[in-house]
Amino acid sequence: MSSEHALDEGRAIPSLVPARMDRLPWTRFHWMIVVGLGVSWILDGLEIQLVSLVGNTLKEGATLGLTTAEVGLLASIYLAGEVVGALFFGRMTDKWGRRSLFIITLLVYLIASGAAGLTWDFWSLAFCRFIAGMGIGGEYAAINSAIDELIPSKYRGRVDIGINGTYWAGALIGSAVGLVFLNTAIIPIEWGWRLCFLVGPVMGLVIIYLRRHIPESPRWLMTHGKVAEAEATVDRIEDTVRAQGGQLREVSPEEAINVVDYPPVTYREIARVMLRDYRSRSFLGFSMMVTQAFLYNAIFFTYALVLKSYFGLSDSGVALYFFPFAIGNLAGPLLLGHWFDTIGRRKMIFATYSIAGVVLFITALLFNAGALNATTLTLMWCVVFFFASAGASSAYLTVSEIFPIELRGQAISFFFAISQLTGGVVAPFLFASLIGEGENPARGPLAVGYVIGAVIMVIGGVIAWFFGVDAEGQSLENIAKPLSAREGGTRFQGPSPRLPSTDAQGRRITPVKPEAQQGRDEPPVS
Repeated sequence: MSSEHALDEGRAIPSLVPARMDRLPWTRFHWMIVVGLGVSWILDGLEIQLVSLVGNTLKEGATLGLTTAEVGLLASIYLAGEVVGALFFGRMTDKWGRRSLFIITLLVYLIASGAAGLTWDFWSLAFCRFIAGMGIGGEYAAINSAIDELIPSKYRGRVDIGINGTYWAGALIGSAVGLVFLNTAIIPIEWGWRLCFLVGPVMGLVIIYLRRHIPESPRWLMTHGKVAEAEATVDRIEDTVRAQGGQLREVSPEEAINVVDYPPVTYREIARVMLRDYRSRSFLGFSMMVTQAFLYNAIFFTYALVLKSYFGLSDSGVALYFFPFAIGNLAGPLLLGHWFDTIGRRKMIFATYSIAGVVLFITALLFNAGALNATTLTLMWCVVFFFASAGASSAYLTVSEIFPIELRGQAISFFFAISQLTGGVVAPFLFASLIGEGENPARGPLAVGYVIGAVIMVIGGVIAWFFGVDAEGQSLENIAKPLSAREGGTRFQGPSPRLPSTDAQGRRITPVKPEAQQGRDEPPVS
């Protein structure tokens, strides 16, 4: 109670919460976080893939009898819902807490997606898709924040990157489900599409049970005037880790961070922090998110058109080519994520973006020369996105760890919205317009589009090299000083992270000493 009273009086008090959380060894507790929170990306991939598959079915008279334009509009409505949900729930997660929001956003998704299977016309389905999109968009902000704040600094990069990459596991599940539920020889056409919309909610019901056991972020509690509750939460986490066989080193008082109670962050303060105090980081986040979104949406939303227009594949044939494409996207983050924590963020971001760009450039030249068929083009795409998927996941990791905790959720939602609007709107339209007409369409315009995408990715990697933050192994409080922090008497020991030249309103921090122990703990994702 004395701690809370000190905060009420505006006095700074020391907290060991960040140091205690970052020195935790990997145990089943952290796997619970990975499974319970990481399912968000699986659900998003599942949703988008299933809706793309049911599009033709929804045009049938035995279903909803939609037009082609209405089917396309449903995808845009879902995207708009994601953007609105990210911006709205992103602010709420910074204000109300991570746990409250990752329960609320999952419930919103469950109800809306399940209701979509009961709709009767275009507008009822569109409404449900918009609300489901809001839930998933909110998940991106709340979940990325919670994962970064609950996972020890040693593992944060690989875990975040691996989880973001599981979007493609959801897409694979969606494709497999579609092959069964949309097969009229197995399930009547009027029921198959409705069952597709129930798959995600059924998965979500299992996950929401797990989420009930995931605690609030102690870091969020600490920076929102609830220091005593934060310490008690860490006590319970440590008891769980010890019970699961984890060995904990002692934490020195010198590793404490001094915090005061801090009022809710205003939009004006967010603008000042992001556009003045952290403007180079804002430029970094913007460039990384937009470049990867442009590449992804440009190729992913047109790959079926390319395979059909240039190689004469049928709809069923195109569906089979999706599986290796998705597997390459899933494998990249899982296999490369470890190196973002060991080799380092900037080096790996530069490498993944640049390699993806170079391979895409080679693909453009071979495609234009007519040297590729449907199989070899798909294999080239697999190589491109093996690296690009890890890079894209690192973009989400970057924007979630380089801003102060008090506005972390809003920063994630802001850059997510920008990437969705730029990459999701501009790139598919541009690349679809480059695909030629007729039996032997011209390859040149699309090849030029691929070259543009390749150059954009390389530019994103170069920007990350010069403006990136060496965040590997660093406590979040070292990477971005909390607005609620006050300077104390200890000095930072270890490699200094890159910090903005101007402190927000002159606020300073006593950084938490980086994790010194690392031993035999096995990484969760390799």
